[in-house]
Amino acid sequence: MPFENLLEVTVIKNKLTAREREFCLSFMQSGDAQLSARRAGFRNPDSEGERLLCNEKICAELERLSELRGRLLTALSVIGYQRLAFGSAADAASLLFEENPSRETLGKMDLFLVSEIRRPKDGAMEIKFFDRARALEKLASLSMERESSGSLYDAIGSVAERSEGDD
Repeated sequence: MPFENLLEVTVIKNKLTAREREFCLSFMQSGDAQLSARRAGFRNPDSEGERLLCNEKICAELERLSELRGRLLTALSVIGYQRLAFGSAADAASLLFEENPSRETLGKMDLFLVSEIRRPKDGAMEIKFFDRARALEKLASLSMERESSGSLYDAIGSVAERSEGDD
């Protein structure tokens, strides 16, 4: 059984009520058991929040959500570094020719690559960009980490498959 399917099996085995799922989602956001129990509609959030955190099904769901969040943040990081490494500076360059750009004009521009904008006293404009070379280096290191971690997941999956065959 591949490692990714272990999370799906956990979800199937740990059927939660709608309120318990809401508690888990709220807890992942706030980290506060009492507040999460109140948001999920439990009658006595002071005691229910702590009790829910001690529930095995709730802990398994929180671990699953934490794993998903970690994978999402990793993917978003890669996307951000890709934009920094390969994005266009055309909007930032066109900004140099704008005398007094409106908020609407600025809102339509892709200035993701810009790290700093300054207007010295002489009226000129200075635009500094994030370092593309550093973004490329980070992408390369993330790629290498992903390749090495993939082999770890493969190893875990093969051990799990072998242990199932021992039954």
